Amino acid sequence: MKKKIAIAMGGYSSESRISINSGNMVYKNLDPALYEPYRVHIMQNEWFVVADDGTPYPINKSNFTVKIHDNVIVFDCVFNTIHGTPGENGLLQAYLNLVGIPQTSCDFYQAALTFNKRDLISVLKPYGIKTAVNYFLNKGDEVKVDEIIKRVGLPCFVKANKAGSSFGITKVKEAKDLEQATKVAFKEDDEVIIESFLDGTEVSVGVITYKGKILALPVTEIVSENEFFDYEAKYLGKSQEITPARISKEQTKEVQNIAKLIYSKLKMKGFTRSEFIFHNDQAHFIEMNTTPGLSEASILPQQATAAGISLKDLFGSAVEAAF
Repeated sequence: MKKKIAIAMGGYSSESRISINSGNMVYKNLDPALYEPYRVHIMQNEWFVVADDGTPYPINKSNFTVKIHDNVIVFDCVFNTIHGTPGENGLLQAYLNLVGIPQTSCDFYQAALTFNKRDLISVLKPYGIKTAVNYFLNKGDEVKVDEIIKRVGLPCFVKANKAGSSFGITKVKEAKDLEQATKVAFKEDDEVIIESFLDGTEVSVGVITYKGKILALPVTEIVSENEFFDYEAKYLGKSQEITPARISKEQTKEVQNIAKLIYSKLKMKGFTRSEFIFHNDQAHFIEMNTTPGLSEASILPQQATAAGISLKDLFGSAVEAAF
């Protein structure tokens, strides 16, 4: 009997539309001989299954079932493609754990930790993971411009601490622009992280559990046409994504090993994609995505293809790992 798979997409953040693109890609590529997929939109005001004819059927949140044409559908597994809240910060994972449904991404604690850049950096420091110099602000804190610049220097990056897809990020080159940049970031989150500028080659490393083993995928080099790898660069074609990256074999092995170390030490599951910058020829960790993009424009599917893994096998392996 085919397993009924709920592909969770959407979410409550600015990344909702991107997530729906990812979810639709999974919907199209799950093996129809093994799985019966359902597109489940998790939106702020309602959760519903979208039928092939576009009809929405509401999800029963008490047990995550849906009634379609008098048939109650009980899902065997949830394929989590939600970027941002509630799918990337642990809320959905905790809920599914309570109702007893396996899901493809990491557990709720790991999701909450990795979604919080400040806390993740703190946890990784004892393992010798290099990062940018950081300064943190909570909403309502005084923005002490001179103190911040003394610590991180100029230029610097001002980011929402808990946000993705480069929403709420500003590259600040002059002191007079710093306070306005924090206001932009605070529109996305109530915490802000300010980072020193790292000059160097930016790369992205996918790490997945594939057929029972932790696997680092081929490394992708990111060359943005803009000031940094922002929303336009990620999703509107304003960047080159070169796989394999134009770095040495030694650098490739180094950054893959660091990404696998992080995955292992944090007890991750499912798909992850970690970003690094080779600054002064050393890999510096930027952030980890635990529900990385899976659309046609996304990096991790490109890396899987370069590794000789089809999307059908990639997505099917995630489902089987969840079981």
